[in-house]
Amino acid sequence: MTYLGITATPSQAATYFLCVCLFSISFLVFLNSAISFVITERIGQKKHVGDAVGTLGFADELLALFACPIWGVLSDRIGVRWVAVSGYTIVGLALVTVTFAKNVYPQLLLARLFFAIGGSATSTMVTAILPSMTQKSKPDPPTHTQSDPDFTPSISSELTITPARTLLSPPSSNIHDPQASSSRLAGYVGMATGLGALLALFLFLPLPAHLQAIGQSRSQAVASSFYIVASVALAVGIICIFGLANLPGEGPKSIGHIISRRSDLRGEHPPPTAYPALLVRAVALGFRDGDVGLAYVGGFVARASSVAISLFIPLYVNAYFIKSGRCPTSEPGAPPSVIKDECRTAYIVAAKLTGVSQLVALLCAPLFGYLGAHYRSSNAPLLVAAVAGLAGNAAFGRLTSPDPGEGGGVAIYLLVMMMGIGQIGAIVCSLGLLARGIHTEEEQVATGSGNGLHEAVDSEATPLIRPVGTTKKMSTRAYLKGSIAGVYSLAGGAGILLLTKVGGVLFDNVDPGIPFFIMAGFNGLLLLVGGASAFLNMLKRDRSVRGGLQHDSTIQE
Repeated sequence: MTYLGITATPSQAATYFLCVCLFSISFLVFLNSAISFVITERIGQKKHVGDAVGTLGFADELLALFACPIWGVLSDRIGVRWVAVSGYTIVGLALVTVTFAKNVYPQLLLARLFFAIGGSATSTMVTAILPSMTQKSKPDPPTHTQSDPDFTPSISSELTITPARTLLSPPSSNIHDPQASSSRLAGYVGMATGLGALLALFLFLPLPAHLQAIGQSRSQAVASSFYIVASVALAVGIICIFGLANLPGEGPKSIGHIISRRSDLRGEHPPPTAYPALLVRAVALGFRDGDVGLAYVGGFVARASSVAISLFIPLYVNAYFIKSGRCPTSEPGAPPSVIKDECRTAYIVAAKLTGVSQLVALLCAPLFGYLGAHYRSSNAPLLVAAVAGLAGNAAFGRLTSPDPGEGGGVAIYLLVMMMGIGQIGAIVCSLGLLARGIHTEEEQVATGSGNGLHEAVDSEATPLIRPVGTTKKMSTRAYLKGSIAGVYSLAGGAGILLLTKVGGVLFDNVDPGIPFFIMAGFNGLLLLVGGASAFLNMLKRDRSVRGGLQHDSTIQE
């Protein structure tokens, strides 16, 4: 706990990692994999199952695209705890509702959309709660005004502290540095979400088979499995009520603030009164702050990478087996669940490739968290991940055969490993960047006229000696963390929709390797933006050092 720099209590940290992170994706993985059994066993539809599954998944992502920012903005008013509780409650109820559907359209579609509302809340809270794990909870230092007769600035006072003094002073331990700690924690968040997916695959998905073994029919077994998983979701929601109480930085947020005109936070700048203003500010921050903007791009690439690995690798393998005549009865666009039944050889190959990719990603998650904390200004870990994703996807799309058993075994496994590294690197580093941007302190100035605090963007034009009658206060953007997390999830959802629809159309009509080339282009974009951000950070650091040295020389004269 000390190494990770967690300031939350052990129960809060355990609830975050073992409930929010672990289960945020497990219920989605379960539903995506089991929805075809609902269609075939509960509803009784045997044809066009793949088309129905694809349509339901697209509708889910489309709704989540709009729901994620709304949940994020809402959490800035009522708190991340109540959004997480609401999300898991809706997920549990939606899983029960799925079993009562008598047809795909509209009943199963509406149940899936209901699930999307809850799932978007839980996934957004993974990002929104992360900064609270390392946020410092301490009283605000006293502020002074230049008109105060008892206040006399000295040569080492806050009025003469320059960027050069900070940059040239011996570095202190970053164990309790929220930015470094958040970067390290992001690695374990990535690992926890990956374990959640494995939990769904090895614990939730086998439930129908186990229930059939004890005497239930296929239809009853599917329904009972959904009831069991729904009970787990509701239990997680109950745990979050108590485990996420009094999180650092949450202050007096409560459900009562949902319609309040104000949401004052102790020691922090009060957020705008209107919900749209919170969202607009979170979007604008992506253009003003390099870390936040790069995190948005990283989230876009990370979520698209997950689709490339989990969806398009099995489709690519299936298409190859069909073309080579080894799976004559399967359809080129069939989902993985259909491939498993109709072409088991292709399913086994695809499972090996995706399994190796995800295993490597799982193992590399803490490493990227560690590297992200130590190379914050250069973005080196993120750039390495982008290069790996670019090279791995581009080369995989050019393969003549994705079957490792036909002679390209080691090389093919190496390519999917690079794709996994690109995915987890984008996830972990973008989460770390987002938390870093939230923890960034901004100077706020209050005038004697009673206008309150006004944010002052750090720039060369900001005066070192403020006018008489003003006070300054340093504040983080924690009041905006939910909105930022919502925009981050919005960017990720856009990546999924873009790759799924554009890549899917080009997969069918042009070439099966096109989705991987698109994914390589996404990683190339991340590489360019990350490199530009690192270059600007270097220029800003050099400018701060030169300006600080010049100011120190002036004071000494």
